[in-house]
Amino acid sequence: MLIDTHVHLNDNQYEQDIDQVIQRALNAGVERMVVVGFDRPTITRAMELTEKHSFIYAVVGWHPVDAIDCTEEDLKWIEELAAHPKVVGIGETGLDYHWDKSPKEVQQELFRKQIRLAKKVDLPIIIHNRDATADVVQILQEEEAGTTGGIMHCFSGSVETAKQCIDMNFMISLGGPVTFKNAKMPKQVATEIPLEYLLVETDAPYLAPHPHRGKRNEPAFVALVAEQIAELKGISLKEVAQITTQNAMKLFAID
Repeated sequence: MLIDTHVHLNDNQYEQDIDQVIQRALNAGVERMVVVGFDRPTITRAMELTEKHSFIYAVVGWHPVDAIDCTEEDLKWIEELAAHPKVVGIGETGLDYHWDKSPKEVQQELFRKQIRLAKKVDLPIIIHNRDATADVVQILQEEEAGTTGGIMHCFSGSVETAKQCIDMNFMISLGGPVTFKNAKMPKQVATEIPLEYLLVETDAPYLAPHPHRGKRNEPAFVALVAEQIAELKGISLKEVAQITTQNAMKLFAID
């Protein structure tokens, strides 16, 4: 059994064939999926999917790229949704300095608010980090985010940064890039970080693993991520699936 810990089945790219995509995931041994909503439309769709499918859970939050659009009313709504039994995390939140839609200080303030919200509702935090590692780590430390912990989503940093995040009670989640031939750091992380701190994800429809790179990703392909980790560690796929699934179920408090 595998858990795709971060998938956007609420994306418009699945509008025409969502049922087939879900069935292919189940056929591939992906028995649970965590759908991440990051603004009003995607959160609403994520909640609809959790109501329809017993094996789908939701994470709700606000993406840093769109931080400038988030209101106090939006945050209050997210807090209310956090009480839903199928909501298992807050996010994805964090910092994204690649795009310039939202000023850095606006992103940072919203990031801090969502960390505080996660601590208030006692749910793990799912962290998005792009070109902002030093500030992400600093804010997590200053806000004492380790009290709830969470996930460094689609981690692309160094082994040293991974260890720093683990020390703050965060899991390291690897996705499609670990299968890319030129992706040295994700491969090093997969090799050197103990399996007890690793999760697998797709971030679908983005970042499809080899040999589907450049095409639409889907949750069935999380098996390819797990296979790559197994190969790098010199262990069986079964062991990777078993341990990463246990890690996810414990973190998300899924029975």
